Amino acid sequence: MNIEDLRAYCLSKKGNEETFPFDDVTLVLKVMGKMYALINLDGELSINLKCDPELAIELREAYPAVQPGYHMSKIHWNTVYIDGSISRRLIEEWIDHSYDLVVQSLPKKLRAELEAL
Repeated sequence: MNIEDLRAYCLSKKGNEETFPFDDVTLVLKVMGKMYALINLDGELSINLKCDPELAIELREAYPAVQPGYHMSKIHWNTVYIDGSISRRLIEEWIDHSYDLVVQSLPKKLRAELEAL
């Protein structure tokens, strides 16, 4: 996977927007205004994804390319280094998981708006 693959997969989701709120090398992807993925565009390609805390620990133990979230809550976020050691399918599943966690935490009104898109 490369940056364009990551970006395209994320942007295929409903209610999505991309922003650069922190700097010009961190692409932030949001669903209905809430972050679910951050892609590092400078240096080693990586993506920060929200994750269930128990699953986050399991993934870090199973995959050396999965680390506690860089500059994020280490409990709820993982940084996944896109180094070829993890399949595209798994990365896409983890993006889906992050997106779904954020959608589940949205207020009912925003979830209804998202469903209507």
